[in-house]
Amino acid sequence: MKSVPVISKVCRCVSQLFKRLLNFVTMRRLVTRLVQRVLMTESVSLVSSEALSHTHGRRRLVVGLGNPGMEGSRHSVGMAVLGALAARLGVADRWHGDKHVSGEVIVSEIQDTQVVLLRPKLLMNINGVSVAKADSWPSEAHGVEPLVITRCCFSCSSAGKYSVKPEDVLLVHDELDKPLGKIAIKHGGSARGHNGVRSCVDCLQTDVMPRLRVGIGRPAGKTPVDRYVLGRFSREEQKVLGAVLDQSVDLLLSQLTDQQAQSPSSPAGGRQAAQKRKERESSASPAKELSLGPS
Repeated sequence: MKSVPVISKVCRCVSQLFKRLLNFVTMRRLVTRLVQRVLMTESVSLVSSEALSHTHGRRRLVVGLGNPGMEGSRHSVGMAVLGALAARLGVADRWHGDKHVSGEVIVSEIQDTQVVLLRPKLLMNINGVSVAKADSWPSEAHGVEPLVITRCCFSCSSAGKYSVKPEDVLLVHDELDKPLGKIAIKHGGSARGHNGVRSCVDCLQTDVMPRLRVGIGRPAGKTPVDRYVLGRFSREEQKVLGAVLDQSVDLLLSQLTDQQAQSPSSPAGGRQAAQKRKERESSASPAKELSLGPS
């Protein structure tokens, strides 16, 4: 008879714990969105001449998601990929801070495509603010007077500092569900729990952005996920990392030079577009064969 009250108390305790946890997660997301709103309502000034120098061909924005000052961590492997891409293009010495987009940028050319590389200087959870500012920045060259940015400006206008449509924004980020040594392209869709991608989806109000997902694997044993992703690659992992970066750059270049790739025409149709095309994934064959074990 006593077992019934005990079970009831346990159930109530578990229920209360779950509610508190749910409230904490919900509150954290609300605070994150509030911070993003505040950062995206800053006044803008004139556009730099560098951003307007390209008038022909396509323009792409490649973003390495991560945390500033933690470029060597697993969570910031997207920034490492962008560093390797800049080195391959011979422009690694051209990184410069741009306060208007809250990040570091390089503007380069690949064939007839202007490529803007962006490393946000904001925390991962609000990387989307930097992406949105770079993606849709009002420009006098497009007949738009300087104004106060609001959230809707980023999603509804392609006339911006770099005049990049959301479907031409390529996000590079770490992926827990893929082992180190495997990379893949995902064409739009949900953030799959990645806070940096979620921030970009929230700020751009669309999920059509293609992503290069760089596998980092999951932690072994009882190591907390947060500690694992914010930690640096081990010595064994670093032996693999160089090849992974090379293969990531190869895959990025193939995406950036693929002029025949079809992009969703509607900024709101990321999931539908992804379903129609299945979510085409491309794995870099040399990288996926790499092993963390001793050779």
